[in-house]
Amino acid sequence: MKFFDFLQAETAQERAYLLAAPVIADCFAGRVNLAQYQAFLAEAYHHVKHTVPLLMATGSRLPERLEWLREAVAEYIEEETGHQEWILNDIAACGGDTEAVRRGQPAMATELMVAYAYDTVMRSNPVGFFGMVNVLEGTSIALASQAAGVIAGALKLPPQAFSYLLSHGSLDLEHIRFFEKLMNRLDDPADRAAVIHCAKVMYRLYGEVFRSLPDFASEQEAA
Repeated sequence: MKFFDFLQAETAQERAYLLAAPVIADCFAGRVNLAQYQAFLAEAYHHVKHTVPLLMATGSRLPERLEWLREAVAEYIEEETGHQEWILNDIAACGGDTEAVRRGQPAMATELMVAYAYDTVMRSNPVGFFGMVNVLEGTSIALASQAAGVIAGALKLPPQAFSYLLSHGSLDLEHIRFFEKLMNRLDDPADRAAVIHCAKVMYRLYGEVFRSLPDFASEQEAA
């Protein structure tokens, strides 16, 4: 079995935990409100803004034997630069306060997810960071485009409010094929183990980010 396929098999239980977050089921059933979507975008901003710094840190710490992977990191950096600004544009398009989000603090779950990513890169094996890439890009493919359609229909928001979700739904299909090729080139057991471990933890932590979003029923009652 190629490593990419092994990675998906080894993390199936943790991926299921993320996808079982109640807010995801509510969303696909059309039970979504503006406060939830704005909260999702705010948390996305607070982790996406770290993507390029994390990639830079990863590239700087990769050993010479993985120069081919460092070159791939450079491609990722070019592709990911500025995506946090897309999110702020989406927040503005759905009536949110972009400056409040920019200056604000993430939820604890988001902060812990970002902190673990930096810890993986700086303290452990930097190759492990690709476990986070697997989680975020795989989740985008599974959820992003479909979620954007449901939310747009439920909230009557303009297309300009969905640049982040729509771009990542389609863009990450291409990214995941690129990622699959990279993972299948990893041949060191320690590197592979680091990717699997990070992915397992990230699925759990990202699942907690979704679980930290406002509950549909309580938000409806508050409204």
